[in-house]
Amino acid sequence: MTRPLDGRRALVTGGSGTLGRRIAAALAREGADVALTWRQGKDRADGTADAVRAEGRRAVAVHLDQSDPDAVPGAVDQAVAALGGLDILVLNAAVAGGGPPGDLEALNAEVWDGLMAANLRGPYLVARAAAPHLRRTQGHIVTIGSVAGTTPANSAYAFSVSKAAVVPLTRFLAAALAPEVKVNCIAPGLMEGTGLSAGASPDYVAGWRAQAALARTASLDDVAALAVQMSRVEAVTGQVVYADGGIRFP
Repeated sequence: MTRPLDGRRALVTGGSGTLGRRIAAALAREGADVALTWRQGKDRADGTADAVRAEGRRAVAVHLDQSDPDAVPGAVDQAVAALGGLDILVLNAAVAGGGPPGDLEALNAEVWDGLMAANLRGPYLVARAAAPHLRRTQGHIVTIGSVAGTTPANSAYAFSVSKAAVVPLTRFLAAALAPEVKVNCIAPGLMEGTGLSAGASPDYVAGWRAQAALARTASLDDVAALAVQMSRVEAVTGQVVYADGGIRFP
């Protein structure tokens, strides 16, 4: 039986993380071969590669600290060579943090610069390195933003700013790479199964659900399914989809 992404080749950054693994497996389930990058957690990255292979698809794990501009081109080239080309890029890798609420002293230049390098410059560098390959295949880029980019998270102001910037980055890439490449953003809210949701108090989660139009949070599978859809659309680019249960209406 033909699957929607049969023969497609995808690169997922941050493949050792919880969401990265779910996205990689979802792409493989729809027929894509998957390369993934990892900065920490080689065992977890290998587990993600195994999950892709379990779907009958090829997988390769490539080490990459995307905040290092010297490391990005080689890692992307390694992934593309292993797959034999590139059709889909999911810019999922990110780091969290940003200091205690309202504490500008704790949010020093080192913390700020580290988050911006990983969460904003990193996706740009990976997209730039992958762009020639994606132009050849008229491919897709999916960026991962956050609802925190519209309403700053209380304990992660710098993270919120870095994720807010993913939206104009998405639109810049969509304009710069048109008409060959489609670029869209998924901005999740509170997601079940992540470290953030596990660490949130029951009252916080209940409050989120009470505010959401759908009376629920998003799941990892919800976001992974969106990533698959955004890897296929042909008439949509430069758009943001908020996966938050209806907390925010654009």
